[in-house]
Amino acid sequence: MISISKEPNISVGILSEKKIDFELHGDFKLAGTKQVFSGKFTAEIENNKVVCRWNNDKLEIPGDIIFVPQDIQIESFLLRNVKIGVNFHWERKEKEIFAGSLKLIKENDNVTAINVLPIERYLLSVISSEMSAKSSLQLLKAHAIISRSWLLAQTEKAKINKKDKIKYEPIQDSEDEYIRWYGREDHELYDVCADDHCQRYQGISKIFTEVARQAVKQTSGVVLISDNKICDARYSKSCGGITESFENVWEPVKYNYLSSVIDYKFEPENYNLNFSVEANARKWIKGNPQAFCNTKDRKILSHVLVDYDQETNDFYRWKVEFSQKEISAIIRTKTGIDFGDILDLIPIERGKSSRIIKLKIVGSNKTLIIGKELEIRRSLSPSHLYSSAFVVEKEDIQDDIPQKFILTGAGWGHGVGLCQIGAAFMATKGYQFDEILVHYFKKARLKKIY
Repeated sequence: MISISKEPNISVGILSEKKIDFELHGDFKLAGTKQVFSGKFTAEIENNKVVCRWNNDKLEIPGDIIFVPQDIQIESFLLRNVKIGVNFHWERKEKEIFAGSLKLIKENDNVTAINVLPIERYLLSVISSEMSAKSSLQLLKAHAIISRSWLLAQTEKAKINKKDKIKYEPIQDSEDEYIRWYGREDHELYDVCADDHCQRYQGISKIFTEVARQAVKQTSGVVLISDNKICDARYSKSCGGITESFENVWEPVKYNYLSSVIDYKFEPENYNLNFSVEANARKWIKGNPQAFCNTKDRKILSHVLVDYDQETNDFYRWKVEFSQKEISAIIRTKTGIDFGDILDLIPIERGKSSRIIKLKIVGSNKTLIIGKELEIRRSLSPSHLYSSAFVVEKEDIQDDIPQKFILTGAGWGHGVGLCQIGAAFMATKGYQFDEILVHYFKKARLKKIY
């Protein structure tokens, strides 16, 4: 049941380091006191507590340190060396500015910086970080709604799990299989993180267009619902022609509104979509089926791909090659297991989009089945493969050992829910935000809850 009736505040984990450099721009009160602070600071752990220093002064109090802006409209704070794209091929550090409160907590042996702010302000940055803030109004309205829905669904789920003392178990481990999925439940001290693991959130420096403000304002409080619950709405860059079902990527729970859909007006011709037959998957992945997300139009792509994303241009169909030395070293490093020489990579189970759910790694020392899709992507690349929808070819086989592996793949990301590039294409063709959402979330409807 939906229990939210007014705009909530949310907490976003921004970074966690031994030492954090930050600046308070304007007047910030220390929560629980009348003290006002401004200027440049450092924060680190001393004597098991967070300690802040500036000039020759030191702030040390029991518990968390929270700086609250006197006026959220004009005050802001800056954090240096914020890591974005963590473990992905575009990973880098940025200087970012945020609105709202800055909360500093001790997390293990690090200081963690958390931004606490109203959800609609958060969403203004999310849709300008996940997408280009220069995107069309219809695309940004659709994205504001799914980002809001996802976040509120996560916070509601966390409340229920805490109340019912449900422990999140993302790993199924046995001698022959290692199956793992990755959810935001990994974060216990704040609602969401600021990176691709949850939703990209890069502060107010990313908010620079009136259309982004309109998109959030015109959809304020609107979410996708199904069975009187807020939808756990998901999205990824490119589905590759067909979206994936939720249960094939995360926990084995089926949501009707997150079932697989063909990313076009009709089924592709001359393709058999039963991907449990490997020949069908191979033809699909090596083909070029028509789809909303099958576009090379730079104008459309610029709506979805922010600067560093535009370094990627082969997202719909892609190819990577590894030597035996490279692939065996990558798998050993990423899994912590010495498989020896890699003899084969065998798809055991595929999802509705052709993404591999279970992959058998056959080595000269060990054989193991791994899954789900993100674990596969992490295990076969120094960063991440674009997706787990791929087929394998082996070349230059010497003494039964392939010296070269070629992976040909489809799509970018997990493929569940809204396809961002597909949605961008739809918006340019005149589809309205609700039509875009109905296409990707078949069993959901829109509702304004605050």
